[in-house]
Amino acid sequence: MDQVLNDAVARGAVPFVVAMAGNADGVWYSGAAGDATAGRAAGEDTVFRIFSMTKGIGSLAAMILIDRGRLSMDTPIADILPGWADLEVLDGWDGDRPILRAPRTTGTIRHLATHTSGLEYEFWNADVPKYLKLTGKPAMLTGQKASLQSYPLTSDPGTRWGYGPGIDWLGQVVEAVDGRRIDVFCQDEILGPLGMTDTAFEPDRLDARLADASIRGEDGTFGPFEIAPPPRPDFYGMGQALYSTAPDYMRFLRMVLNRGTLDGTRILSEDAVTQMLADQMQGKRFRTMTSIAPPLTADVVMPADTTHSFAFVRFESDQDGKRGAGSQSWAGVCNTHFWIDPARDLAAVLMTQSLPFMEPPLLETYDAFERAVYAQHG
Repeated sequence: MDQVLNDAVARGAVPFVVAMAGNADGVWYSGAAGDATAGRAAGEDTVFRIFSMTKGIGSLAAMILIDRGRLSMDTPIADILPGWADLEVLDGWDGDRPILRAPRTTGTIRHLATHTSGLEYEFWNADVPKYLKLTGKPAMLTGQKASLQSYPLTSDPGTRWGYGPGIDWLGQVVEAVDGRRIDVFCQDEILGPLGMTDTAFEPDRLDARLADASIRGEDGTFGPFEIAPPPRPDFYGMGQALYSTAPDYMRFLRMVLNRGTLDGTRILSEDAVTQMLADQMQGKRFRTMTSIAPPLTADVVMPADTTHSFAFVRFESDQDGKRGAGSQSWAGVCNTHFWIDPARDLAAVLMTQSLPFMEPPLLETYDAFERAVYAQHG
């Protein structure tokens, strides 16, 4: 595993890397290679912009309310957030005029959590950036609350996979049902109880340990790139808001492996964990995410039978030499990655801060690390 990390940095596959692996009882591997910032070696204390790794925690927040009987996966979104009813389906174009219609199905909490709500990011559907540009509406990464209403539906809720800002809406559902702001809820109910002391919505106290972000240039080398969740936004979007470290995120993953508890603190009931990890797509499947922004992200391709649980992408079959059926995974756009394999009592993270997301050199490193983990794990 050390060799995989060192080789990845040496050949320029990643600018630096931190990785960990563990089980329900604890972390049994920790390694790092390269410098997270000039003159500061990457390590367990390195702070990352975890972007979409925030989604698992946002989904957990909603699952806590479901566990307490205050919310249901089948609750219509508009029953809690009336503004959802104003969203229309983008059904084509008349020149530069969007053709919009009312949705034919009712969007639910389950649809938000599984990315089947009809919302899609501008990086994966060319109609969305065109719509945002022509209407002048703010994008999600502006941090403006008005951005929740900016995105049209690109399909009827519940009809297909489409990766988008559904978890940002889900965080607002939690706020509306619970009464606490989502960052306060997460601190009180998840981050504090799990001892995730290096995970925060603002990087202020972590800034001295925050890694540099970089992007691969035309010459194949990495150069500096400014990217971060919007600071002090109108609302914290649970699709991308958090900063964290590898050890902190491992605590979250180990809680899942422990069926909802960690170090004597229970976050979810065992039944709720079972629901959270089950296939919740109701017969649908993950669809290849074809990038329309190659400098920022490559395509995202998964096995044909991949589904989605309430919190993560879910693998329905064994991957040869790697994760098993029932494993869960996702990632952040700056190439912070994780997976959980409940059947084999295994969780791991592989984290850097580079673009493009899911580019081939990164995927080669991820594959080699995962195979090394399972070779060691047995």
